[in-house]
Amino acid sequence: MLYTVNQLRQIEKTALLSDVTPHQTPAPTLMQAAGATTAGEAQRLLSDHPHTILVVAGPGNNGGDALEAAVYLADSAYTVHVLHHPARSAPSQDAQHALERAKNCVQLHWLDSKAALNDNYGLVIDGLFGIGLKPTLLSAGLSRQIEQINAMSCPVLALDVPSGLDADNGCLLTDAIQATHTITFIADKPGLHTGDGRDYAGQVRVASLGLSEQTFPSSDMMLNRTELFKPTLRPRRHNSHKGSFGTLAVLGGTTGMQGAVILAARAALHSGAGRVVAGFIDTPPHFDPFQPELMCRQAHNVALTADTAVVIGPGLGNAIGSFDLLSQALLSNCPLVIDADALNLMAQQPALHALCSGRGDVPTLLTPHPLEAARLLACSVADIQADRIKAARKIALRYTAVVILKGSGSIIAHPDGRVVVNPTGNPGLASAGTGDVLAGVCGALLAQYRDPWLAALAAVYYHGAAADALVAQGTGPLGLCASELLPAIRSQLNDAMSARPASCN
Repeated sequence: MLYTVNQLRQIEKTALLSDVTPHQTPAPTLMQAAGATTAGEAQRLLSDHPHTILVVAGPGNNGGDALEAAVYLADSAYTVHVLHHPARSAPSQDAQHALERAKNCVQLHWLDSKAALNDNYGLVIDGLFGIGLKPTLLSAGLSRQIEQINAMSCPVLALDVPSGLDADNGCLLTDAIQATHTITFIADKPGLHTGDGRDYAGQVRVASLGLSEQTFPSSDMMLNRTELFKPTLRPRRHNSHKGSFGTLAVLGGTTGMQGAVILAARAALHSGAGRVVAGFIDTPPHFDPFQPELMCRQAHNVALTADTAVVIGPGLGNAIGSFDLLSQALLSNCPLVIDADALNLMAQQPALHALCSGRGDVPTLLTPHPLEAARLLACSVADIQADRIKAARKIALRYTAVVILKGSGSIIAHPDGRVVVNPTGNPGLASAGTGDVLAGVCGALLAQYRDPWLAALAAVYYHGAAADALVAQGTGPLGLCASELLPAIRSQLNDAMSARPASCN
């Protein structure tokens, strides 16, 4: 589960008011538990090598966590330097106690708060701000220290969230610590996994600090994982045929943009669709010489029936014929993936918006990148990126459709308010055509399973996982091409299905 800062405050309050059990840490000792957990993580990162540790402690509770960790590490015979930025107002009681314990620890080495930092440390622990930071201007000295920490060659362990990062939305509030590792307390936060979060948080580990499961309320946000959709990816029965796995039509491909349809259609074949029709607005090619299994048609001649899923938008253009084709698709009973130019047309034409939101229970999936999302909501890209989760939810509700807001930490949103943040993928996907590939995977899974939510979760996960696998093998991220994803996606899906025992259901 993922929790907002406000939800976490309520969880902490609930823990404070609840009775203490053998499995639950009372709230007054949560800071000490955070410190001990941090010290253990620091020792793991250092592998018990006798490196000097720099602990940067801010004025609030996050600084208290860092000071507690400093005391634990000093007591374990590590050399610990502390750079403390004191509070301008009275700190919390727990933070004050942590400061007093640190001041009484004779093994700690205290640095001047304005000190310049060298690169002689084996580890930096970032306890400057945590989740309580509000947008503010940092002093020139503190900004320089953050810059110096970011230039260091050692691991940087952030406590709760990297200082300067918004825990709710993954935006940078100010100059920020670029961590290699983050240990986040009590529960996971969405901002660590989307927007700038993945660049600044590094590897994320959650430490519940001993709070019992009963302390945590349900949440409508979570990270994407195979358990959410894997039951859908069943092993295939021997007694099956191409019609058993759905028919998909990919519609678009105006002059100069036909490659978009071909990429999406090829991706659909590699993702298991039984039959794939590539429908072109302009004159279609006779066949695809590299994927002759595709049936190439004129888009307006493709029958839009309920037993055919449709991807519309790759290379669609904005001519009258494109508008007419999208109108027909929206009026049909076809399970529908709306991508690229089709999204732009919907943003421009209120009538198309009304057709989309009026599809009712007919499966509908939208796949905008931030610019397309901005057009759908009549706002700026900066507005979208300032709160990607809110934007995805707003589009899902406005258009009554499942939405994939693409980007670092893609957001999958349901009209009922559910949100899933995707953890797979890498910068290799920031190249032309990868969105067309994702649309084709979405269409193939929608054709097979008829559920836009599960199709979106699985498609985004394995699309990203395929890119991760390619990078691990040395292909990319620089120069990773969209067409290279296809066999990797097929491999990911086959591995997922083979991991599930065969069933007679």
